[in-house]
Amino acid sequence: MPADRDRFSTATRLKALGEHAAARVYRVRARRRRGRLTGRAALLALVVCSLVVALAYPMRQYISQRSQIADQRREAQQAREDVKKLREKKARLQDPAFTEQQARERLHFLMPGETGFSVVDGSAYSEQPTDQGAAGRPWYTNLWDAVDTADEPKAAHAPR
Repeated sequence: MPADRDRFSTATRLKALGEHAAARVYRVRARRRRGRLTGRAALLALVVCSLVVALAYPMRQYISQRSQIADQRREAQQAREDVKKLREKKARLQDPAFTEQQARERLHFLMPGETGFSVVDGSAYSEQPTDQGAAGRPWYTNLWDAVDTADEPKAAHAPR
């Protein structure tokens, strides 16, 4: 019979022994395979970790550069909008009607032949004198006061 055992394959022997023995043999083989794959798995994990470490810095640089590019694009868009507004303002200022309107409103200019009036209401002149501070004094008095108080500490700079 020992010669017969050598003559038959493992599969034939397992069929002869039954399903229980076959399951036991295949479990043992599965354990051995898992044992053989651990070295490969460790090597694969090492390679993956090395790749992650090697690519981490370039990826960080790539992401930061992309955010800088986005910031520059936003700034360029803002600059384009500012240029557009300035061109519109330039076009308005080149219009003589707009210039005349601004001179009338802001500088109180009059056209030749027009008469200008200044209306003064009574609120500026009250019966009781009020201290208007620096606004009620001549400009040169304010200037000399500023020169005098320049060397004093901050607390002494209170208006007179």
